[in-house]
Amino acid sequence: MKITIVNGSPRKGNTVAAINALISGLNNHEVELIDADKVNISPCRGCGVCECYKGCVAQDDSNAVIDILVASDMIIFASPVYWWGITAQIKKLIDKCYCKGALLKGKKIGLIIVGGASTDNEQYDLIGRQFNCISEYLNWDIVFYNKYSASAANELAGNTDAMNDLKSLAESI
Repeated sequence: MKITIVNGSPRKGNTVAAINALISGLNNHEVELIDADKVNISPCRGCGVCECYKGCVAQDDSNAVIDILVASDMIIFASPVYWWGITAQIKKLIDKCYCKGALLKGKKIGLIIVGGASTDNEQYDLIGRQFNCISEYLNWDIVFYNKYSASAANELAGNTDAMNDLKSLAESI
């Protein structure tokens, strides 16, 4: 299976630790990592020229990145929590999914969200509801939604339970 992981964190901290733990268990899969902070994607302008399948008219990395998602069997979005939501970097990429939304229908989706609050905090519910709406629109199948709490730099990497959970998750995919 071809799995694309979209890293929404601009830093190399807890979200990257979660991604690395997951990747370490995805041995039997083709894995591609997209760092949303490193690609040049302009915001969607809602111009409609793409008609949800033609691609974006912007002269940036939008089409190349979205084509990677289209070619994937599963997309995993990994994001820290910023102001009760996903990062702007990952949101901008998701907004650009509109340009080929008709080609993205039916994808398997995974979510890894890392926040400073405990995992029963409302921020995780807000993110979950947002992805439920996106998934309903694009007919995505959310296979998993894993939430982790870590606020200090590199705290998650030292959490044996979380690291083992991520490795087990990878083996179950």
